[in-house]
Order: sequence, then C-alpha cells, then structure tokens
Amino acid sequence: MGFTTATAALRLSVGMLLFLVLAAARAESLPSWNDSESRHQIVSFVAAVTDPGSPDFVPADARIAVFDNDGTLWSERPAYFQLLFAIDRVKTLASEHPEWRQRQPFQAVLEADLRTLAESGEKGLLELVMATHAGMTTEEFSTIVEDWIGTARHPTSNRLYTEMVYQPMLELLEYLRAHGFKTYIVSGGGIEFMRPWVERVYGIPPEQVIGSSIKTRFELRDGEPVLVRLPEINFIDDKEGKPVAIHQHIGRRPIAAFGNSDGDLQMLQWATAGEGRRLGVIIRHTDADREWAYDRESLIGRLDKALDEAAERGWIVVDMKEDWGRVFAFESPE
Repeated sequence: MGFTTATAALRLSVGMLLFLVLAAARAESLPSWNDSESRHQIVSFVAAVTDPGSPDFVPADARIAVFDNDGTLWSERPAYFQLLFAIDRVKTLASEHPEWRQRQPFQAVLEADLRTLAESGEKGLLELVMATHAGMTTEEFSTIVEDWIGTARHPTSNRLYTEMVYQPMLELLEYLRAHGFKTYIVSGGGIEFMRPWVERVYGIPPEQVIGSSIKTRFELRDGEPVLVRLPEINFIDDKEGKPVAIHQHIGRRPIAAFGNSDGDLQMLQWATAGEGRRLGVIIRHTDADREWAYDRESLIGRLDKALDEAAERGWIVVDMKEDWGRVFAFESPE
C-alpha cells in the first residue's frame, strides 16, 4: 500500500469514527426530552446494561427493545391511522360495490356517520379491513399503502401521517440503536400496512416489524409466483397475542418494552418479568394542547389496567405534557 493510499484509508477510518461519535452524541442528548425523572431513568437503564463493568451488563445480541406503534411511536387520534386508510379505500372502491350503500359498516363510511361506524365495533372494523385489504397480491397492496402514506393528510393537522410521529420517540430509537440495541415494532396494526414505510420513518427494517396479519396464498399468475392476500384473519397481534408473536418472530425475551395502552399490558408484563435489569415504559397522553389527553375512559388507546400496574411493577410512565419539550418535529421546541 502506497503512502497516499494509506493516508486516504486513515482519513476514512478517522472520518467514520468521528461520524459514529457524533451520531452517538446526538442520540445521547435526546433534545426533545425535558430534563425529567423519566428521561433520567431511561438513560440510567441504558448506561447500566451497556457498561461491561456493570453488574447489569447485557451483551449486544440480547439488547432487544420492542415498541408498540399506534399511540407510542405515532399518533392514534382521531382514529387509528390504518382505519382511516381503510375508510379511504372504501371510498375509492365504492363505485365497484353499489351494495355498500345499503350495507353496514360501509354505509356509515360513505355517509360519514362516525357514530354508527364506532358502534359496529371490532367486527365492523375487521369487515372493512377484509374488504379493502384483501383480494390482491402483497406487492399490489404494498404499492397502495406507499401511495396513500405519501399523499394522505391527517384530518385535523393536515400533515402527512408520517409527520405525526413523536419526535422524542424517534430520538429514543436512535439513542438505543447507538448503544447496541435492536429495535422492533410490535403493533396491533397490520404488519403489511407498516412494512412499506417504517424503515424510512423509524429506521426499523421491515423484518423487524411484528403486527396483525391476514392469510396469504401462493399462486402462479401467468407463470409468475405471487402471494395473494385472502379475506381471512391470520393473527391478531394485540394483548395476549403480543408476547406470543415476539416469541415466534424474535425468539428472545426483550429487555425493554414501550407501549401506551392496555393493549400493551401483556407485552410489558412479559418483557419485564425476565431475569436481570428490565425496562417497561408507558407513554401517557396528557397534552391536550399539542396532541390529545386521554387514558382510562378512552375507546381508542385506553390506558387503565396498565396504568395501575405501572407503579406496582416499577414501569416508567412518561407524561407527554411534562416530559417532552416538543411532541412533533414540525413544532418548535419549548
């Protein structure tokens, strides 16, 4: 190796080292978090499990952190964003299905009757999803999702849905990865609804996404192999289903779990029941000015039992109003 080549290689190595140090420093600062007890506890946990000299040290391959999505990484009001996607799909497909105008819950969607839609409950919502998410190949569905997520606007903020992600949580994801954690999404939302965009938005690759799913079938169409989405539920990744799905997909018990509702209760219980130091975090929606305020009585993202268990189990409850300097990236920091 000549002098010039060696010098260039050295400069590249130094540059890469500097880049990694600066990235870690940016993540370390968690700029959108206030200097609160919640932040201190999270930072303390990460320091303890990543310090080789600490009795709580955890090797990098076991540093697994799991995150709910709706209400934890991005907003979930006025309705789950995937439901709003399904509503848009009903409107798009309505001309092909004139029978929907006299059939619930489709009639409620087309007449903007949100009360009747809400009263249809889980059964009605599943019917919407089955009708609008199935009957196509996985590639076709991915394209539809990408087109929608790239153009659709939130009904109250008029922002892209991917702008409704929580800036403090984006910083936390980066902070954990800078300290050797592998971050996963474990959501009640559809796995194939999330996979087309999560890497761009959260830095989480599609293979690290766990969610609810419908059945698929292998077919040859014009000699080409495809996977076709069927109008049948395969798995609901919510409540008791979350620990089951984590075990099936990851094969390791996480050492950190982040959620915001009773739908995440069993995931938090299971993750924090393992040996060694563990971290359970609940994001509590307390900021009616910058986001929404809701918990025990909410139909969406209800936080009741998990809130009661937090104190008993030593979970951190992040108060959005008190612990976050800003909620969304488009806001100015306080």
